[in-house]
Amino acid sequence: MDELLGRKIPQSAQAEQAVIGSILIDPNCVPEVLEQLKADEFYSKLNRDIYETVYAMFSYGQTIDPVTVLDQMKVRGVYQDNCPEYVAEVMRQTPTAANVLEYAAIVRDRALLRRLGETADEINTMVYEGAGEADAMLEAAERKIYALRQGRSIGGLTPIASVMQNVIDKMSEAAASGSRIPGLSTGLPDLDRMILGLNKGEFVLIAARPGMGKTSIALNIALYAAMSQGKTVAIFSLEMSREQLVSRFLSKAALVPSQNLLTGQLTEQQWRDISDAATAISATDIRIDDNPTLTVSDMNAQCRRLNKLDLVVIDYLQLMQSAGSGHSWSNESRTQAVSDISRMMKIMAKELNVPVMCLSQLSRASETRQEKRPMLSDLRESGAIEQDADVVIGLYREGYYNKECENPNLAEAIVLKNRKGSTGTVELAWLPEYTSFQSVERRYDYDN
Repeated sequence: MDELLGRKIPQSAQAEQAVIGSILIDPNCVPEVLEQLKADEFYSKLNRDIYETVYAMFSYGQTIDPVTVLDQMKVRGVYQDNCPEYVAEVMRQTPTAANVLEYAAIVRDRALLRRLGETADEINTMVYEGAGEADAMLEAAERKIYALRQGRSIGGLTPIASVMQNVIDKMSEAAASGSRIPGLSTGLPDLDRMILGLNKGEFVLIAARPGMGKTSIALNIALYAAMSQGKTVAIFSLEMSREQLVSRFLSKAALVPSQNLLTGQLTEQQWRDISDAATAISATDIRIDDNPTLTVSDMNAQCRRLNKLDLVVIDYLQLMQSAGSGHSWSNESRTQAVSDISRMMKIMAKELNVPVMCLSQLSRASETRQEKRPMLSDLRESGAIEQDADVVIGLYREGYYNKECENPNLAEAIVLKNRKGSTGTVELAWLPEYTSFQSVERRYDYDN
C-alpha cells in the first residue's frame, strides 16, 4: 500500500545489517542488544530471522558465531541458500561492534515510526468508516497510542517462540531479584506467600461486608508499596475524599490514633510523629482522584497518561454502577452493569500491565447464615466478578459480630480464589485505633 501511494516506509537497511554484523563479530554485546531491541523491530525478514535465532541461542546458553547461527537457522527452518553470503557480507560491512547500541537505537526508532504510521491509518479508517461514537473511537485511539508507548501491539497472533522468550525472561528476572514472590509485596508476609504478591496484569478483588476493613487493608497495601518499595500508586476513591484518605495514611504511618487526628487532641510527641510521617508520605508517588462519577474508561485514560505506574486501587466497585463505563444502564439490569464494569477492570489490568486492586461489597446473604465467613457466592450482583478476578480475598472479623469473643482484634484474610496457587485463610491483626492491619507475628499489644 505504501509503495502504491508513493510513500517511503521508515527503515534503515544499513542499521539493521550493522546490528546483525556486530553481534556476529562480537557475541559479548548480545545481552545489551537483546535488552534494547526486539526481533519484530527489524523490517527485513532475513535480518529478523537471524536475530530471532541469536535470541533463542542466547536464551539457551548456546555458543554464538556465524557457523552455529547458520546451523541453528537450518534447525529452525528459516535458512535460505544465500544466508552464508549474506552473513559474510554484513560482517564485512560492519565497521565496528563498539557502536552496536547506536545502530540498535536507529532500528528501534524506524520501527516505532512504522507502527505509528500503521496506527494512524487504523484510526483514520475507524473514523471514516463510522465504526462507533466519537467517545468510543477516542478511547480506542488512546489505547492504540498507549500500546505503542509501551512497546506492545494490540491483538494479533503471536508466534509461540516469542511468548516462550517472554516467559524465560520473566523467570530470569525473578531468579535475579532473589525475591520469594514474583509480584509486588502487600507488606503482609503470610498473605504474600499465599497469593505470591500482586502481579502485573492481575485483577485483585477484596470483598467484605461494610465495616470489615476493606478500605483499610487496601490503603495499607498502597502505602507499603509507595513508602517501602518506591512504587507509583494510583488511588481512585468513589466513597472517601482525598483528605480522609490522607488522614488514614497519617494515622497508620505515625501510629497516632485516627480519633486524635480528627479531634486535634495531640501531644507534642504525636505532633512530631505526624510531621515526620507527613514528610515521608509527601515524598511518595501516590496519586489520588476522589471524583465519585468516574468511569472505568476515565480511570484507564488517567493511568495511561502516567509515565510510571505500579499499582491501581479502586474503592469501590458497586459505586461505579451508575456511571458504568460511559454507557447508560437505564435498560439494563444492575447485575449486567456490574458484570461489564468488572470485565473492563480485568481488561484495564492487562492493558496497563499492573495489578488493579478493587474493593467490593458482599451481599447480605452472609448475615443470615450461622457461619458468617464470606464465600464466593456472596459477591454482590454478579458471578462475573468472580469469573474476571484473578484473586479474591474476603475479609472477616469475629469481633465485628461478637465483641465478647476471645480475640476481637483477630482478622482473617480468606483467599477465596487464586489463579496462581492455593486458597486458604491468613490471620491478621486488626488495629482499630489506626484503622490498620498487621501480620499476626508483628502484632502490637495495646492492652498493656
